[in-house]
Amino acid sequence: EVTAPSSSTTRLTLAFGAGEIRLAPGAQSLVEGTATYNYSELKPVIQTDGNSVRIQTGEGTLKTFPSFSNLTNRWDLQLGDSPIDLTIEAGAYDSTCELGGLSLTNLTVKDGAATVAISFSTPNKTSMSLLRYETGASTVKLTGLANANFNAMTFKSGAGDYTLDFSGQLQRDATISLESGLSNLILVIPEGVHAIVTVESGASNMNAGAGWSQSGNVYIQEGSGPTLTILVKTGAANLTLMH
Repeated sequence: EVTAPSSSTTRLTLAFGAGEIRLAPGAQSLVEGTATYNYSELKPVIQTDGNSVRIQTGEGTLKTFPSFSNLTNRWDLQLGDSPIDLTIEAGAYDSTCELGGLSLTNLTVKDGAATVAISFSTPNKTSMSLLRYETGASTVKLTGLANANFNAMTFKSGAGDYTLDFSGQLQRDATISLESGLSNLILVIPEGVHAIVTVESGASNMNAGAGWSQSGNVYIQEGSGPTLTILVKTGAANLTLMH
């Protein structure tokens, strides 16, 4: 269990090497949960500096972990609902995160070859300035993104399979910048949401479902309420717009 500093917003960094990480709401303090590992070098280390808290796998570099055989390294953590500027740094790992109902002021995820599912099943309790995701060759599914309540989002990836689902309650205009390499990229935008998608790409295969109008490289879905403005820059990618 890690208690939050007395400041209004805690900068929480989870630095994780290889293995599995599960995040969910429900903690009474800043972070609660368990870590399961079979090498003493993997024991989590907690560092606190002012309003910053860092929980990392071991004291060494993340790069040493793949040399372990039969690795067991799993974090099952719950986060509290005090304001958090959350950063997740990871290598090759599997991750399932339910972040709905928290108070995230920013979210940054940087990982390597990963399999990740992040969901916002209920609205973020505060406005998020920036949601930033940077990954290598991965499989990533982000759902309930409207509930994240961000002002801006950036997503950069290498080759892989990526689904960005903007379901949820869109409370304000949001801008999204996507850069991806040789990948399958699916954007799920519910019917009735006003969305403008501009595609700057190389030899991309573009598939826009019903309800989208096209003018050159701009795709528009008419709707009411706040607007999603999305810029997609890809190499040779398969890009699908769907409900």
